[in-house]
Amino acid sequence: MYLDPDEEKILDGESGTTKQKMMEILVALGKVFGAVGMVAIKSAQVSGASYKTIGEYGLEWLNSLDARVVVPAVLNPIGMDRDRWREMEIRPEFAHKQEEVVRAYERLGVSMECTCTPYYITETEYGDHLAWSESSAVAYANSVIGARTNREGGPSALAAAIVGKTPEYGLHLPGERRPAVVIDAEGVPDDHEIATYGALGFHAGSVVGNRIPIFSGIRPDRDQLKALGAAMAASGAVALFHVEGVTPEAK
Repeated sequence: MYLDPDEEKILDGESGTTKQKMMEILVALGKVFGAVGMVAIKSAQVSGASYKTIGEYGLEWLNSLDARVVVPAVLNPIGMDRDRWREMEIRPEFAHKQEEVVRAYERLGVSMECTCTPYYITETEYGDHLAWSESSAVAYANSVIGARTNREGGPSALAAAIVGKTPEYGLHLPGERRPAVVIDAEGVPDDHEIATYGALGFHAGSVVGNRIPIFSGIRPDRDQLKALGAAMAASGAVALFHVEGVTPEAK
């Protein structure tokens, strides 16, 4: 896997131990998936936000890091409502640990919108390379906007945000974005109901798994596309889909 001179310096520890660790994560990931090199990203969206998910060891790891993100980065939803957790009968011991997680990410420069729809708060355009984690956000970015992101894990998304780059493999490559299965959706009710597209996506995802589908016979708007992609990401593992004449790579 090729690294340019600046990337080699980070890997050698010249930018500090934390950046070195982050580059080690990215290089290991790149080698596993056969990346030729790295690509600069425009933004990151970081999962691993709930204390229930990462636990004490994850919190200790976050607190061990000494760097800040170099691209806009937003946190995924956390494990409670920060303002109403008492009203919702969240245990205080969990709430206090969750706040520690939030403070750890804040210290690293991650934005605290805690959202799974980062495309509403970050400027994301066709062709942008990203490092996003949340499955429905990844599907929307790739499919509706035409940006490029794999579905990142929390550590790899955070590493990419701190380094500003991610391994260039998978959906970052044009040749990996072609459809693998055609879905003829002619006859789906044209009732403009978001639920209709959620149902279509749920069924389609269960059939196609992690393959890239292209739909024909439908003309969904952006909200319907969002429902379609989110449902396919839930029932399958679809990170990119196309709709003939609608999505940017199928026009």
